[in-house]
Amino acid sequence: MKRVGHRYSDAKTGVTLDVWFPSDGQYIPRSCLALKVGLLKAEKVELDYPDITQAPHSTEDAYLRLHLLSECAQLPNSMNLEGIFALLPNIAWTSAGPVLPERINTLRQLISAENHHLTVTSIDKFPRMTDYVIPPGVRIGDADRVRLGAHLAPGTTVMHEGFVNFNAGTLGDCMVEGRVTPGVIVGKNSDVGAGSSIMGTLSGGGKQVNSIGERSLLGANAGIGISLGDECIVEAGLYVTAGTKVRLPDGEVVKALALSGQNGLLFRRNSLSGGVEVISTNAKVWGGINQHLHSNN
Repeated sequence: MKRVGHRYSDAKTGVTLDVWFPSDGQYIPRSCLALKVGLLKAEKVELDYPDITQAPHSTEDAYLRLHLLSECAQLPNSMNLEGIFALLPNIAWTSAGPVLPERINTLRQLISAENHHLTVTSIDKFPRMTDYVIPPGVRIGDADRVRLGAHLAPGTTVMHEGFVNFNAGTLGDCMVEGRVTPGVIVGKNSDVGAGSSIMGTLSGGGKQVNSIGERSLLGANAGIGISLGDECIVEAGLYVTAGTKVRLPDGEVVKALALSGQNGLLFRRNSLSGGVEVISTNAKVWGGINQHLHSNN
């Protein structure tokens, strides 16, 4: 199986800047002012479906894998992405097309006669997902906060302060108002509260893959460095790392890592002692997400 894409490369160095692989398999050429004034070259590319057990071997291969994630054709953590950062050059993503950062002033000069106000949305290795893939049945409040390579299942809502990185995402109806970092998967009917954070595989170079199960709530301004199972709650403002000491209902104190992935737990801070404790709970305590809100029709 082959995928057909459209590649932009730097006209001077030949460095591949990006590749767009339309999800319907068509070849659709693009055009932009940077191409018009000669800073870019554009051409058709064809790639075989990658061997996902092997690391990506080129910028083109890396872009195809990011597309597969955002098309929900592959789940986060299902592909070998080792070395992907080295394959993706730092790009100035502009309203006139992607260019190397050192080409910005040249681009401004070359398009000065055009009726165009140049804006630079970011300087980064990853572009916005919505410039390449529009997944069905999702809402995104601020497209700048969702990178290509994010996996957003139908029914997902990413609010304006939500952020979803590459090789991370959701498996069904979800509310994302916090940060979903690389490697993290959020299960169906779960809520990542405003200002919350989930430690991903790139946090300090860690390899532990954290996730949130179904019907779980990560409260506002809370955070986890462990996985949550189904029907779990972390109260607002509480950050539970793998080393956090947690008191169990029987009085035993364990590290939170020992509870990683278990179902039906409520993590909270005792308002008198200040210690972190856990009790049994279920999703009915917080009511779950609004199904009408996530129909996204």
